[in-house]
Amino acid sequence: MPRVLRIINRLNLGGPTFNASYLTRYLAPEYETLLVSGMKDDSEASSEFIPHSLGIEPRFVQHMQRELSPQKDYLAYRELRSIIREFKPDIVHTHAAKPGTVGRLAAFHEGVPVVLHTFHGHVFHSYFGPGKTRVFLEIERYLARKSSGIIAISPSQKQELSRNFRITTEDRIHVVPLGFDLDRFRSDRDQKRTAFRERYKLQPGDVAVGIVGRLVPVKQHGLFLKAFADAEGRYRAQNPAGRLVAFLIGDGESRAAVETQCRENQLAFTAAHDDQPPLPAIETPVVFTSWIKDVDRAFAGLDIIALSSLNEGTPVSLIEALAAGKPLVSTDVGGIRDILPPEFLTYLIEKSDHAGFADRLLALASDAELRATLGRTGEQEVFERFGYQRLVRDVASLYEQLLAR
Repeated sequence: MPRVLRIINRLNLGGPTFNASYLTRYLAPEYETLLVSGMKDDSEASSEFIPHSLGIEPRFVQHMQRELSPQKDYLAYRELRSIIREFKPDIVHTHAAKPGTVGRLAAFHEGVPVVLHTFHGHVFHSYFGPGKTRVFLEIERYLARKSSGIIAISPSQKQELSRNFRITTEDRIHVVPLGFDLDRFRSDRDQKRTAFRERYKLQPGDVAVGIVGRLVPVKQHGLFLKAFADAEGRYRAQNPAGRLVAFLIGDGESRAAVETQCRENQLAFTAAHDDQPPLPAIETPVVFTSWIKDVDRAFAGLDIIALSSLNEGTPVSLIEALAAGKPLVSTDVGGIRDILPPEFLTYLIEKSDHAGFADRLLALASDAELRATLGRTGEQEVFERFGYQRLVRDVASLYEQLLAR
């Protein structure tokens, strides 16, 4: 039985944890897999419960952390070389940037037969300045030359990596979309919707917009808040009996900055964290919930899902929104348009167009039938395209090809 050492950057809430955990669990018994993870930031919610729910005990590399640190990165590289010598994998498969660097270098130097890397996103724009970005590009080009293959999670990402950033040639990049267990977004929707809306004191006529993800600069919450302030003011004028309420689900290093952006847009906000007792009433147009682990309950209670990022790979929140039967408004970045049915493309806007974002939010908020129609359309497509069963089949087939070489 071939052995796979799967290395993930850290166990924080997001698509990579699900992807790595499902592959670790469901490629068995044909492949024996050891899941290795770096350490999450203190500001991030842990997703360790995801592998645990699948019976997986990850192994942690203490020095593999999010921030750049030559000393810690070297120690992580040394630790990974030791793990490789102990586990003797036939395949090292890395997920995301940090393990893609230290993990692949360790695998090359230990002579692992197959070394494969998945780009869940990339840092080639909207993260760093031009000088540092050029350094990262050269590192990734070197690593790609020595790798057995590269996985992109969407056709658009493959084009970015090969044509825009010239990481490697198109023939060496394999497109394998993400895969998830989406059934929970379909089950018990009415009960979950009632539970979410009762907790946050939403009335039947209130329209709830959710934006799910880390509070970090690349997610560009300022654009969302500026657009929401515009849409909320117009909605209130047109619908005196109802409210438009924004839920910011997540947390991170930019929390204070996002609160400041609320004040700049004259949006009052409430911190009503989901793991704390509910407040007697919530009357502000913006609610900070921090992280919600059973996010299917939140999606059931929300009416519209938003995303305002400057850069994305394939955002999990939008796939989950489609599975939950929700319409969405998003910036048109990364591989987002690859996951959407054609009817949704008019709800993609340029990443600086707050006026267009506001118009589309208002159009959806004002038309319950349009929201329902779009929700049904998205749900029909997403289950087959993004189920974990398809993900496992695709990766198993790729492993077989690379091992046969």
